[in-house]
Amino acid sequence: MAAELVEAMNMVKSFRVSDLQTLLTSMGRSKSGLKQDLVGRTLRLVQKEYSPELLLNIRQLYESRFPKAATAGWGASRRPPDTPPHPQQGTDYLNGLPKPPAPSPATAEIKLAPLPFYQTLETLLPPTELIAQNGEKLQDSPCAFELTASQVEQIRNCRELRPSLMSVQVVLRICYTDATSVQEDQYPPSIAVKVNQFYCHVPGYYPSNKPGVEPRRPCRPINITPWLQLSTATNRITVTWGNFGKRYCVGLYLVRVFTAAELFTQLKHFSVESTERCRERIQDKLRFDPESEIATTGLCVSLICPLVKMRLGVPCRVLTCAHLQCFDAVFFLQMNEKKPTWTCPVCDKPAPFELLTIDGLLSEILKETEDVEEIEYLADGSWRPIREEEKERSSTPECPLLDISSPEANGHSPARSSSNQSGAAAPSTGTSAPAAVVDLTEDTFSEEEEGGGGGAGESEDTDDSQDSPPPKKGRCRYDKDLVTAY
Repeated sequence: MAAELVEAMNMVKSFRVSDLQTLLTSMGRSKSGLKQDLVGRTLRLVQKEYSPELLLNIRQLYESRFPKAATAGWGASRRPPDTPPHPQQGTDYLNGLPKPPAPSPATAEIKLAPLPFYQTLETLLPPTELIAQNGEKLQDSPCAFELTASQVEQIRNCRELRPSLMSVQVVLRICYTDATSVQEDQYPPSIAVKVNQFYCHVPGYYPSNKPGVEPRRPCRPINITPWLQLSTATNRITVTWGNFGKRYCVGLYLVRVFTAAELFTQLKHFSVESTERCRERIQDKLRFDPESEIATTGLCVSLICPLVKMRLGVPCRVLTCAHLQCFDAVFFLQMNEKKPTWTCPVCDKPAPFELLTIDGLLSEILKETEDVEEIEYLADGSWRPIREEEKERSSTPECPLLDISSPEANGHSPARSSSNQSGAAAPSTGTSAPAAVVDLTEDTFSEEEEGGGGGAGESEDTDDSQDSPPPKKGRCRYDKDLVTAY
């Protein structure tokens, strides 16, 4: 009874929102709320009102989502009927279950993504599901395996990449239990790996420089070779993992590890795009399209690597990218060796190693140009360098200088005298009078105190005051037809 209850609760934790809503509706409960509310409501329902009908509904929903789950994993309920309850040491897998003669169809279909820096030599343990033994959040899954004499010899006779790091390793890979597609490495929460009673190193989190962004953990194969017994003796592994509803698989592999320099050697030997093919690619991009309203006559390409902001050494591109801009192959491989992302630094699209290619045309251009940082590809497949003088000339606008002191510069007519405002025509002369300049920073009241408030200026102010309101304090009056500098 208790085992069935725990199994039902684990099934509920792996349900989607639609599954939870279907289950709650069938039992006459409310289906509204967020997923965490639905999970909590369903778990309380299982604990308080456990019945065969409820268990049947949960099993049907679980098997509809995971149709092959009944043949996968090492749960106690999935043990073959003819298996002894206590198998001998050294012949069991995780959770103490016996090693089957062949992997089940469901686990055999789970495929892990190939990794450029790892070449799989042998599979020691195929991807096998981690099964929770109880309702605790932290689960311990033990495993026991033995190395053959030939495998031990491969590890002992391999070269060292650096001190205490061998080129042939035994690695542990963890991924989601999903047979529908190729799986990337993915760690469960709170993971810890113990090999022969010693904790081995698990990659930590990368610190994030952006505020509000959680640190990301690189999921890569875990090297357990330093803690193994390099003999035919039994090695024991215990994987501690967080049970939060998701299903994970564990696999053990004997691999050969490559360095960035070795991958670069492979890239130079097997993936170099010829000069003729590069020119054809340029001509295809610059070919005239009669249906397009914009005709492109050239494409500018920088000779500076977008990764390290230095001049390109070995120009490299991704075959599936649409741009012609390249990045440095050596730096790209070195960065992915430390922090594997395999993303194009130009367009942020996936850049797997098998799709990388060295640009043969740009490699020749780099040899011919030493003081040039940018070139332009032309429509016929040729190219020309872009000098610094051309950049400065193109960035500086060629506009005529405009004298803002001239009244006609801004489209205004010259200032008219009081006689012109009253309707009398002024005699035209050969030379125009200089434009009047008004200092707007000077206080009006200081001018009135200095001038005494008399003279011809008062008569003009009196005439103007009949048509316009008196000026505000602290501001001077000026003719509205005077030119403003804007």
